Amino acid sequence: MHTDRERCLRAVRSRDARFDGWFYTAVLTTRIYCRPSCPVVPPKPGNTVFYPSAAACQQAGFRACKRCRPDASPGSPQWNRRADLTARAMRLITDGVVDRDGVAGLAARLGYSARQVERELLAELGAGPLALARAQRAQTARLLIETTALPMADIAFAAGFASVRTFNDTVREVFALSPSGLRARAPRDAAPPGASGALSLRLPFRAPLHPDNLFGHLAATAVPGVEEWRDGSYRRTLRLPYGHGIAALAPTPDHVACRLLLGDLRDLPVAISRCRRLLDLDADPVAVDGQLRRDPELAPLVDRAPGRRVPRTVDEAEFAVRAVLGQQVSTAAARTHAARLVTAHGDPVDDPEGGLSHLFPTPEALAAADPEALAMPRTRRTTFTTLVTRLAERRLHLGPDCDWADARAHLLSLPGFGPWTVDVIAMRALGDPDAFLATDLGVRRAARGLGLPSTPAALTARAAAWRPWRAYAVQYLWATDSHPINSLPVPSPSEDVHR
Repeated sequence: MHTDRERCLRAVRSRDARFDGWFYTAVLTTRIYCRPSCPVVPPKPGNTVFYPSAAACQQAGFRACKRCRPDASPGSPQWNRRADLTARAMRLITDGVVDRDGVAGLAARLGYSARQVERELLAELGAGPLALARAQRAQTARLLIETTALPMADIAFAAGFASVRTFNDTVREVFALSPSGLRARAPRDAAPPGASGALSLRLPFRAPLHPDNLFGHLAATAVPGVEEWRDGSYRRTLRLPYGHGIAALAPTPDHVACRLLLGDLRDLPVAISRCRRLLDLDADPVAVDGQLRRDPELAPLVDRAPGRRVPRTVDEAEFAVRAVLGQQVSTAAARTHAARLVTAHGDPVDDPEGGLSHLFPTPEALAAADPEALAMPRTRRTTFTTLVTRLAERRLHLGPDCDWADARAHLLSLPGFGPWTVDVIAMRALGDPDAFLATDLGVRRAARGLGLPSTPAALTARAAAWRPWRAYAVQYLWATDSHPINSLPVPSPSEDVHR
């Protein structure tokens, strides 16, 4: 979008928050860059240039605005709806691959040369992988500076900087303040870390966001020991590159409150990235709802509760396993099956603030389990063991960098994998915004109630008009039912919802 100058200027003049993260405004006279919704007086058009990423602004020598904090904008929704090289690279950079494995490791994961990856990112984002990773490190450093009392040296290494000097230089260059100056400017009402060392953060999103089905789905399908709904927050354990963590996420009108307990602070950017992915916070609800409103049958559903998101996952392999456990059984039965696996094969964790007890088992741990001990029909046992074996042996890859078409084809080749299982994994694990569950009973029942075709073939044909947002149409169709996935839990005054 940054190449459409007139459209960008209109968004800046109207301070349109819908475009935050789509592009950035850099002011030539002040050498400052802002998000489109910055509250200051818009600069003269002749003094502005537009960039596709914060990293490109920083690389061009611009500093982040202290009022609108453009480096903390929601991520570009392009990376949610695309599966090309650039989108896959961006998902991996956000997941911390460059900091851990370097540009060579990023290129190896993508199956391209480092030079080709650099060239593609420069062409589309105006910055290479190192600059994009540096911008992410700067944002992580800012979060730690403003929300913790950690010594600056500890923050430098936790944010991924190689030295304290590099950390100091980067913070000054990006924010025009020293690290101590940033800490002095931090909001006085910022929540300090608790006794357990938890970090309290605000996760921004593009409005509107309707939380009922998003958090309701996660709470209703929560696996005991791994997930829970407690005190108005969805909480779950996280398996992270340097250790484990626990995230607590609660919806508010203008952000999602995020509380993180991490075993290693180097996992902070990855934990934030996975929480955002889980809640689909980088989606563009205006574009999604605008497309779906064009269908007169869907329009009333969208108008009633705009901004529905697709509940996703923090671990693609975990969700694939859970999808198999949920084949042709109730939500309660699927949770019971998963809880047994967690107790038997999950890694135990301590939870000082709640009732979580385990990490979800790895594919390697599940592949080593005795198949005869699995309490499921023989055909589903074969499906389960084949899946976890392929995942453990790395013959099936479902990470943020995977090719959606290849992953779908591989899943369909496995025994017991039909269209419903593949599409629900594509929708919630891979993040394909156009995945459509034409054979899902809830979707078909909702379609029938709205006067839409209810046979899979006819419904698929009708749903072609909803592309590329059919996964969001599924959320609106599901919401016509009274199933618990569509409502925020109402906690009992005397006990936790999941206990």
